[in-house]
Amino acid sequence: MTPFFSILVVCLNAGSKLEQTITSIQAQDFTDYEIIVKDGGSTDGSLDFLKGQLRILQQKDSGIYDAMNQAAEAARGRYVYFLNCGDFFAERDVLSKIHSLILEKPAKHGIYYGNIFERLTGQCVPSNPSMDAFGCYRNVPCHQACFYQRELLLEHPFDSGLAVRADYEQFLACFFAGYRGEKVTFTYGEILVCNYEGGGFSETRENRKRSEREHRIAAERYMSKGQIRKYRFLLAVTLAPLRTWISHNEKTAGIYNAIKKRIYR
Repeated sequence: MTPFFSILVVCLNAGSKLEQTITSIQAQDFTDYEIIVKDGGSTDGSLDFLKGQLRILQQKDSGIYDAMNQAAEAARGRYVYFLNCGDFFAERDVLSKIHSLILEKPAKHGIYYGNIFERLTGQCVPSNPSMDAFGCYRNVPCHQACFYQRELLLEHPFDSGLAVRADYEQFLACFFAGYRGEKVTFTYGEILVCNYEGGGFSETRENRKRSEREHRIAAERYMSKGQIRKYRFLLAVTLAPLRTWISHNEKTAGIYNAIKKRIYR
């Protein structure tokens, strides 16, 4: 039978983090899901401690986004969710709540998303509840907050030529290109989805610069030059770099996210 959710965990020599992440999935009170562990060839013994019903897809890949594409192709669920090693579901009923949201607001082609808790700053980070073109330029929901209909990932796979922004580019592809000419629906629920570790590969100083370049590449694929000029101006006059610093600072992130949540509401 086709599971409702496919929970995909991509890893390489993840150590004890892998087992902890899998345990958080298996603790969910909603059980109509499959777990696929896509391993790039770990040699640290991390796979030896996995228990319960799951599939292990162990094969070479060219990087994390290629691994995510391989996992999505192997998935059988209607909705796909990526949970990174070191990240956990925020509560035992996350899948139940997302399942209810999908049933309450069905979409022919859709992405459902909520919020994340960022351990690095100790704050809940709210997602934009109403996506538009400017919202897509500014920022999109963290992929650890998103549940994708599987066909969207097959129609718009992650661009493995991008090192840190392929999830951003894929979201833009869904928003602007849709699914075979049809619009994709983005549905927000005020659900705390993931306890997010933060401080990973994409957040090193070198990759932050790369992130800016790849953000520009992705935006130019789907937005006009006029749109981009307009959105850059809006970010400049609203002090976006300063707001980014405030949102990542441990002492000020709480105030920033509280204001952000109020504005979204």
